[in-house]
Amino acid sequence: MSATLRVGGLVPLTTLDYPGLLACVLFCQGCAWRCRYCHNPQLIPARGEAQLPWEDILAFLRRRQGLLQAAVFSGGEATLQAALPGAMAAVRELGFHVGLHSAGIQPRAFARALPHTDWVGFDVKALAEDMDAITGVPRSGRANWRSLELLLESGVDHECRTTVHWQLFDLARLRRLAMRLRGMGVESFVVQLARSGRQLDPQLIATPAPQGAAALWGELEALFPRFELRDA
Repeated sequence: MSATLRVGGLVPLTTLDYPGLLACVLFCQGCAWRCRYCHNPQLIPARGEAQLPWEDILAFLRRRQGLLQAAVFSGGEATLQAALPGAMAAVRELGFHVGLHSAGIQPRAFARALPHTDWVGFDVKALAEDMDAITGVPRSGRANWRSLELLLESGVDHECRTTVHWQLFDLARLRRLAMRLRGMGVESFVVQLARSGRQLDPQLIATPAPQGAAALWGELEALFPRFELRDA
């Protein structure tokens, strides 16, 4: 039931997390992966110290009817919570568009959320064979790319985004990833440059972009109908 959704944080207003709409972001608690550059490690445990009651979230949204246009379920990994589809339905009943930020950690759970979603920001962590070094979880690439296939089959509006830390990525890998995405029909691709500072793996340090990065950005702008470079 939606009343059991575990929300670990709330951004009350953003213009960045749902394309073209004023939105809030609900950070759902819990994640099964341990991405080394994760900058929300407090959301990894299934239960957090600062959870917000779901009824308080609904009350907030009722006060914002006519002001906000969308609510985005982020994480952590929101689809790991069985309560997510019901929570999405409740938000939609209030008149909001529903967004989802997800890496599709469990394809079946991801598929259950898709019918309740108007737009998805999908995290493609890396090529499947490179993902374990990022997530710390064996066979995570298989799940990530299967969920991407489900998203493309669903027809739900979306963008694909890849977070790049230059200690974990190089230009050749990123180019191969982009080419594969475009070959699958992806039209909107975002490269997110990983933040320095608070992150799960303290051994990752700020690393400048390698020589040739600017040229690759030009290639990707030509390759995708919509390409964007942003900070994660």
